[in-house]
Amino acid sequence: LSLLPDVKGRRVLDAGCGPGLYADLLVQLGAEVVAVDASPRMLEHARRRLGVRSTIMQHDLREPLAFLGDGSVNLVLASLVMDYIMDWVPVFREFRRVLKSDGVLVFSVGHPAINFVLKEGMEDYFSVHRMEMLWTGFGVEVVMPSIHRPIEAIVEALHEAGFLVERLIEARPTEDYRRVDPEGYVKVSKRPSFLNIKAVPKP
Repeated sequence: LSLLPDVKGRRVLDAGCGPGLYADLLVQLGAEVVAVDASPRMLEHARRRLGVRSTIMQHDLREPLAFLGDGSVNLVLASLVMDYIMDWVPVFREFRRVLKSDGVLVFSVGHPAINFVLKEGMEDYFSVHRMEMLWTGFGVEVVMPSIHRPIEAIVEALHEAGFLVERLIEARPTEDYRRVDPEGYVKVSKRPSFLNIKAVPKP
């Protein structure tokens, strides 16, 4: 959130909106939001949360954003969705196409270093490859496939698609997190969890 520009009166693409948490916040901040996700179940949650306050549609980010014109949005927000896409360059090129020349891309991904902390037997940091992680934070255990990608590959994909990295933040847990889960706070405050990146189109 600290990477977002002022969105009041601006058009925003929430790419991989999930249940609509960020889309809801963006609307409250005065943005016109187009929210997309590949999952029908997630879109059901988003529609319940947002109603008619934003445009919500099913879309796979690996496909062109044909419903958006060139230079038609001020901000693309992609929160924790790129981890599930193998080839980033075509996706970033579409983000670059739909952004205005002074637009901003803000996205978050799992920090690649955490894969070595949580994934036993992982040997190759530098390759881009499919992997599976065990999620335990929902009361049940879920095996979740994702893509491991080193920081260099993240930056190079942005560069190839026409972006420059303006800021990169290695997220730390918040005080709200400490109050809810003091033990978890201590653990995640000492290891990387997420990368948050703000990128802008190359001049």
